[in-house]
Amino acid sequence: MADSDRPRSPFAGMADFSTRPPVRVLSPDQIEQMLGEHQLYLETEYHEGHRANFASADLSGQDFSGLNLRGIKMDRAVLRGADFRGARLQRATLVGVISEEARFDSADLSGARLSGANLISASLEGACLAKADMEFALMAKVLLRGACLREADLSGAQLDGALLARADLQKANLRGAGFRNARLDEADLRDARLGGAFLVGASLRGADLRGAYLRLAKLDDADLSDANLSDAEGLTQAQLASAHHNSGTKLPEGWTRVEDAR
Repeated sequence: MADSDRPRSPFAGMADFSTRPPVRVLSPDQIEQMLGEHQLYLETEYHEGHRANFASADLSGQDFSGLNLRGIKMDRAVLRGADFRGARLQRATLVGVISEEARFDSADLSGARLSGANLISASLEGACLAKADMEFALMAKVLLRGACLREADLSGAQLDGALLARADLQKANLRGAGFRNARLDEADLRDARLGGAFLVGASLRGADLRGAYLRLAKLDDADLSDANLSDAEGLTQAQLASAHHNSGTKLPEGWTRVEDAR
């Protein structure tokens, strides 16, 4: 995909992740040795071995599934098609990684740093990303079904066409994030910050938006059928009128229902 064709975050001009150091090429023996040293580092509570640093390394297609990679450094690494299924990546640093079509299903990335990461078409089904930093990440068509993103920071992230059905986004920072045509059916968005979020054409059927902050969020053609908007903050009648909803949509107390005549 040419750079000019890549989807961009609504906040893309506010952060520059384009400058990249040269990519390092490591031999299989070097990778194995570094992983072994990292494992020893963790097992001895940091007294022996060394914390692995794969910054700017090309690890495309590598198999890291099930490994304990807690706290590992992979800033700006190339991880296209890499397999991290079931891996432990708590507090790992993955700033600016290129991980298109990588697999992180059921991985634990809680507290990880993924700001500016390219996760286009990556799979993170059932992954834990609680309190992860993911500002400005490119996540078009990413699979996050059933994932935990509680209190994660996805401000300015781009998630067009992403699948987040039944994802836990409680108290997540989604300010200015793009969700065009994304699916957030039955997602838990309680107390999420969605100010200025771009939810045009998104499906939020059955989503829980109680206490969510929706000021200036774009809801044109969004599907709010059976969604719970009670106690939502910053929501206006004009926003609701631009979206689809039904008799099962729960509105803030005292609101007059706007009929969806489309």
